[in-house]
Amino acid sequence: MDTLMPSALVSNPMLRGILLTLVSVACFASHDAVAKYLAGLYPILLLTWFRYLSHTLLMGAVLLPKHGLSILRSQRPWLQLTRALALLGVSLLFVTGLRYVPLAEATAVIFLAPLLVTLLSATLLRERINLAQWLAVVLGFIGVLVIVRPAGAMFTPAILWPLGAALCFALYQILTRISAAHDSAATSNFLAGAINCLIVSLLIPFFWQTPQWQHLLGLLSLGVIGMCGHQLLILAFRQASPAILAPFSYGQLLFAGLFGWLVFDQVPDARALLGMALIMLAGLGIAYTQGRGR
Repeated sequence: MDTLMPSALVSNPMLRGILLTLVSVACFASHDAVAKYLAGLYPILLLTWFRYLSHTLLMGAVLLPKHGLSILRSQRPWLQLTRALALLGVSLLFVTGLRYVPLAEATAVIFLAPLLVTLLSATLLRERINLAQWLAVVLGFIGVLVIVRPAGAMFTPAILWPLGAALCFALYQILTRISAAHDSAATSNFLAGAINCLIVSLLIPFFWQTPQWQHLLGLLSLGVIGMCGHQLLILAFRQASPAILAPFSYGQLLFAGLFGWLVFDQVPDARALLGMALIMLAGLGIAYTQGRGR
Protein backbone atom coordinates (compact mmCIF):
# COMPACT_ATOMS: atom_id res chain seq x y z
CA MET A 1 0.00 0.00 0.00
CA ASP A 2 2.87 2.35 0.75
CA THR A 3 4.07 2.07 -2.83
CA LEU A 4 0.67 3.21 -4.06
CA MET A 5 0.68 6.48 -2.10
CA PRO A 6 3.11 8.49 -4.31
CA SER A 7 1.38 7.39 -7.53
CA ALA A 8 -2.03 8.21 -6.04
CA LEU A 9 -0.76 11.67 -5.12
CA VAL A 10 0.60 12.29 -8.61
CA SER A 11 -2.57 11.10 -10.36
CA ASN A 12 -5.06 12.90 -8.10
CA PRO A 13 -5.26 16.66 -8.81
CA MET A 14 -7.23 17.36 -5.63
CA LEU A 15 -4.56 15.75 -3.43
CA ARG A 16 -1.85 17.69 -5.26
CA GLY A 17 -3.78 20.90 -4.72
CA ILE A 18 -4.18 20.18 -1.00
CA LEU A 19 -0.48 19.38 -0.59
CA LEU A 20 0.58 22.50 -2.50
CA THR A 21 -1.77 24.62 -0.36
CA LEU A 22 -0.32 23.24 2.87
CA VAL A 23 3.25 23.87 1.69
CA SER A 24 2.32 27.40 0.59
CA VAL A 25 0.74 28.34 3.94
CA ALA A 26 3.78 26.86 5.71
CA CYS A 27 5.85 29.30 3.62
CA PHE A 28 3.63 32.21 4.66
CA ALA A 29 3.85 31.26 8.34
CA SER A 30 7.64 30.89 8.18
CA HIS A 31 7.86 34.28 6.40
CA ASP A 32 5.90 35.86 9.26
CA ALA A 33 8.08 34.12 11.87
CA VAL A 34 11.27 35.46 10.23
CA ALA A 35 9.70 38.93 9.97
CA LYS A 36 8.65 38.85 13.64
CA TYR A 37 12.18 37.95 14.73
CA LEU A 38 13.85 40.60 12.57
CA ALA A 39 11.25 43.25 13.50
CA GLY A 40 12.70 43.24 17.00
CA LEU A 41 16.15 44.11 15.60
CA TYR A 42 15.65 46.42 12.62
CA PRO A 43 13.29 49.17 11.41
CA ILE A 44 10.11 47.87 9.82
CA LEU A 45 10.81 49.85 6.65
CA LEU A 46 14.17 48.09 6.26
CA LEU A 47 12.46 44.68 6.39
CA THR A 48 9.88 45.89 3.88
CA TRP A 49 12.58 47.16 1.51
CA PHE A 50 14.47 43.88 1.52
CA ARG A 51 11.21 42.00 1.03
CA TYR A 52 10.13 43.98 -2.04
CA LEU A 53 13.66 44.23 -3.47
CA SER A 54 14.21 40.48 -3.53
CA HIS A 55 10.61 39.86 -4.62
CA THR A 56 10.85 42.33 -7.54
CA LEU A 57 14.20 40.98 -8.73
CA LEU A 58 12.86 37.43 -8.72
CA MET A 59 9.61 38.41 -10.44
CA GLY A 60 11.60 40.32 -13.06
CA ALA A 61 13.87 37.34 -13.69
CA VAL A 62 10.83 35.11 -14.18
CA LEU A 63 8.45 37.42 -16.06
CA LEU A 64 10.57 39.86 -18.10
CA PRO A 65 12.13 37.23 -20.43
CA LYS A 66 8.64 35.95 -21.25
CA HIS A 67 6.64 39.20 -21.45
CA GLY A 68 9.30 41.86 -22.09
CA LEU A 69 8.66 45.51 -21.23
CA SER A 70 4.99 45.09 -22.10
CA ILE A 71 4.55 43.83 -18.55
CA LEU A 72 4.99 47.44 -17.40
CA ARG A 73 2.06 48.75 -19.45
CA SER A 74 -1.19 49.10 -17.54
CA GLN A 75 -4.55 50.26 -18.82
CA ARG A 76 -5.36 51.58 -15.33
CA PRO A 77 -2.09 52.90 -13.83
CA TRP A 78 -3.79 54.78 -10.98
CA LEU A 79 -5.69 51.66 -10.03
CA GLN A 80 -2.42 49.71 -9.98
CA LEU A 81 -0.81 52.41 -7.82
CA THR A 82 -3.68 52.28 -5.32
CA ARG A 83 -3.54 48.47 -5.30
CA ALA A 84 0.21 48.55 -4.63
CA LEU A 85 -0.24 51.03 -1.76
CA ALA A 86 -2.86 48.74 -0.21
CA LEU A 87 -0.38 45.85 -0.37
CA LEU A 88 2.33 48.07 1.14
CA GLY A 89 -0.08 48.87 3.96
CA VAL A 90 -0.50 45.15 4.62
CA SER A 91 3.28 44.68 4.88
CA LEU A 92 3.95 47.67 7.12
CA LEU A 93 0.97 47.25 9.44
CA PHE A 94 1.18 43.48 9.88
CA VAL A 95 4.94 43.35 10.53
CA THR A 96 4.61 46.25 12.97
CA GLY A 97 1.87 44.32 14.75
CA LEU A 98 4.13 41.27 15.00
CA ARG A 99 6.38 43.29 17.30
CA TYR A 100 3.65 43.39 19.93
CA VAL A 101 1.11 40.64 19.15
CA PRO A 102 1.84 36.87 19.29
CA LEU A 103 2.27 35.28 15.88
CA ALA A 104 -0.76 32.97 15.99
CA GLU A 105 -3.13 35.68 17.22
CA ALA A 106 -1.91 38.22 14.65
CA THR A 107 -2.33 35.62 11.88
CA ALA A 108 -5.88 34.89 13.06
CA VAL A 109 -6.81 38.59 12.95
CA ILE A 110 -5.56 39.06 9.39
CA PHE A 111 -7.72 36.11 8.38
CA LEU A 112 -10.60 38.55 8.83
CA ALA A 113 -9.74 39.78 5.32
CA PRO A 114 -12.19 37.46 3.49
CA LEU A 115 -14.97 38.70 5.76
CA LEU A 116 -13.97 42.32 5.16
CA VAL A 117 -13.98 41.61 1.42
CA THR A 118 -17.63 40.67 1.82
CA LEU A 119 -18.36 43.99 3.53
CA LEU A 120 -16.43 45.98 0.93
CA SER A 121 -18.13 44.10 -1.90
CA ALA A 122 -21.48 45.16 -0.50
CA THR A 123 -20.50 48.80 0.01
CA LEU A 124 -18.07 49.53 -2.86
CA LEU A 125 -19.13 47.08 -5.57
CA ARG A 126 -22.84 47.01 -4.64
CA GLU A 127 -22.84 43.22 -4.67
CA ARG A 128 -25.75 41.42 -3.08
CA ILE A 129 -24.81 39.70 0.18
CA ASN A 130 -27.11 37.00 1.55
CA LEU A 131 -28.02 36.35 5.17
CA ALA A 132 -25.55 33.46 5.57
CA GLN A 133 -22.67 35.71 4.49
CA TRP A 134 -23.70 38.45 6.91
CA LEU A 135 -23.89 35.89 9.73
CA ALA A 136 -20.39 34.69 8.80
CA VAL A 137 -19.08 38.27 9.01
CA VAL A 138 -20.65 38.74 12.46
CA LEU A 139 -19.23 35.40 13.63
CA GLY A 140 -15.75 36.41 12.46
CA PHE A 141 -15.84 39.65 14.42
CA ILE A 142 -17.04 37.76 17.48
CA GLY A 143 -13.97 35.56 17.04
CA VAL A 144 -11.73 38.63 17.09
CA LEU A 145 -13.43 39.87 20.25
CA VAL A 146 -12.85 36.49 21.88
CA ILE A 147 -9.14 36.71 21.00
CA VAL A 148 -8.76 40.34 22.02
CA ARG A 149 -10.90 39.98 25.15
CA PRO A 150 -11.99 43.52 26.02
CA ALA A 151 -10.50 44.33 29.43
CA GLY A 152 -8.06 41.44 28.87
CA ALA A 153 -4.32 41.36 28.23
CA MET A 154 -4.70 41.47 24.43
CA PHE A 155 -7.00 44.50 24.50
CA THR A 156 -4.32 47.08 23.69
CA PRO A 157 -3.85 49.57 20.83
CA ALA A 158 -1.31 47.13 19.33
CA ILE A 159 -4.15 44.91 18.06
CA LEU A 160 -5.07 47.74 15.67
CA TRP A 161 -1.95 46.98 13.61
CA PRO A 162 -3.08 43.51 12.39
CA LEU A 163 -6.68 44.79 12.15
CA GLY A 164 -5.48 47.59 9.86
CA ALA A 165 -3.47 45.03 7.87
CA ALA A 166 -6.61 42.90 7.42
CA LEU A 167 -8.53 45.94 6.13
CA CYS A 168 -5.73 46.81 3.68
CA PHE A 169 -5.58 43.18 2.54
CA ALA A 170 -9.32 43.18 1.89
CA LEU A 171 -9.02 46.41 -0.10
CA TYR A 172 -6.11 44.90 -2.03
CA GLN A 173 -8.23 41.88 -2.97
CA ILE A 174 -11.11 44.10 -4.12
CA LEU A 175 -8.75 46.20 -6.27
CA THR A 176 -7.17 43.03 -7.65
CA ARG A 177 -10.61 41.84 -8.71
CA ILE A 178 -11.26 45.16 -10.48
CA SER A 179 -7.82 45.29 -12.14
CA ALA A 180 -8.27 41.77 -13.54
CA ALA A 181 -10.70 43.22 -16.08
CA HIS A 182 -8.03 45.59 -17.43
CA ASP A 183 -4.54 44.09 -16.91
CA SER A 184 -3.03 40.62 -16.97
CA ALA A 185 -2.13 38.85 -13.74
CA ALA A 186 1.56 39.07 -14.68
CA THR A 187 1.36 42.86 -15.07
CA SER A 188 -0.56 43.29 -11.82
CA ASN A 189 1.80 41.08 -9.82
CA PHE A 190 4.97 42.66 -11.18
CA LEU A 191 3.76 46.25 -10.86
CA ALA A 192 2.67 45.77 -7.25
CA GLY A 193 6.16 44.67 -6.23
CA ALA A 194 8.01 47.16 -8.44
CA ILE A 195 5.95 50.18 -7.32
CA ASN A 196 6.38 49.34 -3.65
CA CYS A 197 10.10 48.67 -4.13
CA LEU A 198 10.46 52.14 -5.67
CA ILE A 199 8.43 53.86 -2.94
CA VAL A 200 10.30 52.20 -0.09
CA SER A 201 13.66 52.81 -1.83
CA LEU A 202 12.94 56.56 -1.71
CA LEU A 203 12.32 56.35 2.05
CA ILE A 204 14.96 53.84 3.08
CA PRO A 205 17.87 56.38 3.43
CA PHE A 206 16.00 57.90 6.39
CA PHE A 207 15.63 54.52 8.13
CA TRP A 208 18.79 52.72 7.07
CA GLN A 209 20.50 50.45 9.56
CA THR A 210 23.35 48.27 8.30
CA PRO A 211 22.32 44.65 8.89
CA GLN A 212 24.64 42.22 10.61
CA TRP A 213 25.90 39.58 8.19
CA GLN A 214 24.14 36.75 10.07
CA HIS A 215 20.80 38.54 9.57
CA LEU A 216 21.31 39.42 5.90
CA LEU A 217 20.19 36.01 4.66
CA GLY A 218 17.00 36.27 6.72
CA LEU A 219 16.24 39.73 5.30
CA LEU A 220 16.77 38.57 1.73
CA SER A 221 14.72 35.43 2.33
CA LEU A 222 11.56 37.45 3.08
CA GLY A 223 10.85 38.12 -0.58
CA VAL A 224 11.95 34.65 -1.66
CA ILE A 225 9.74 32.84 0.85
CA GLY A 226 6.78 35.11 0.13
CA MET A 227 7.08 34.62 -3.63
CA CYS A 228 7.44 30.84 -3.25
CA GLY A 229 4.29 30.75 -1.14
CA HIS A 230 2.27 32.72 -3.70
CA GLN A 231 3.53 30.65 -6.64
CA LEU A 232 2.70 27.40 -4.83
CA LEU A 233 -0.80 28.71 -4.11
CA ILE A 234 -1.27 29.57 -7.80
CA LEU A 235 -0.23 26.02 -8.72
CA ALA A 236 -2.63 24.66 -6.10
CA PHE A 237 -5.58 26.55 -7.62
CA ARG A 238 -4.76 25.01 -10.98
CA GLN A 239 -5.28 21.57 -9.42
CA ALA A 240 -8.46 22.13 -7.39
CA SER A 241 -11.14 24.75 -6.82
CA PRO A 242 -10.81 27.44 -4.11
CA ALA A 243 -13.87 26.00 -2.36
CA ILE A 244 -12.03 22.68 -1.89
CA LEU A 245 -8.74 24.27 -0.86
CA ALA A 246 -10.16 26.97 1.46
CA PRO A 247 -10.24 24.75 4.59
CA PHE A 248 -6.58 23.85 4.13
CA SER A 249 -5.52 27.49 3.77
CA TYR A 250 -6.37 27.82 7.45
CA GLY A 251 -3.50 25.46 8.10
CA GLN A 252 -1.49 28.68 8.27
CA LEU A 253 -2.97 29.21 11.74
CA LEU A 254 -1.58 25.84 12.83
CA PHE A 255 1.86 26.59 11.40
CA ALA A 256 1.82 30.06 12.97
CA GLY A 257 1.00 28.53 16.35
CA LEU A 258 3.79 25.98 15.89
CA PHE A 259 6.40 28.62 14.97
CA GLY A 260 5.17 30.89 17.75
CA TRP A 261 5.70 28.06 20.24
CA LEU A 262 9.06 26.83 18.91
CA VAL A 263 10.68 30.21 18.19
CA PHE A 264 9.03 32.69 20.55
CA ASP A 265 7.67 30.45 23.33
CA GLN A 266 4.18 31.87 22.75
CA VAL A 267 1.34 29.38 23.11
CA PRO A 268 -2.27 30.50 22.45
CA ASP A 269 -4.53 29.90 25.43
CA ALA A 270 -7.98 28.27 25.27
CA ARG A 271 -9.82 31.54 24.59
CA ALA A 272 -7.46 32.48 21.77
CA LEU A 273 -7.95 29.03 20.24
CA LEU A 274 -11.72 29.46 20.47
CA GLY A 275 -11.51 32.84 18.73
CA MET A 276 -9.34 31.35 15.97
CA ALA A 277 -11.87 28.54 15.52
CA LEU A 278 -14.70 31.07 15.15
CA ILE A 279 -12.77 33.09 12.56
CA MET A 280 -11.93 29.88 10.70
CA LEU A 281 -15.56 28.77 10.77
CA ALA A 282 -16.70 32.18 9.50
CA GLY A 283 -14.15 32.14 6.68
CA LEU A 284 -15.18 28.64 5.65
CA GLY A 285 -18.80 29.78 5.65
CA ILE A 286 -17.94 32.60 3.25
CA ALA A 287 -16.00 30.20 1.01
CA TYR A 288 -18.88 27.72 1.02
CA THR A 289 -21.56 30.27 0.13
CA GLN A 290 -19.38 31.73 -2.63
CA GLY A 291 -18.72 28.23 -3.98
CA ARG A 292 -22.46 27.52 -4.08
CA GLY A 293 -23.08 30.82 -5.80
CA ARG A 294 -20.58 29.97 -8.54
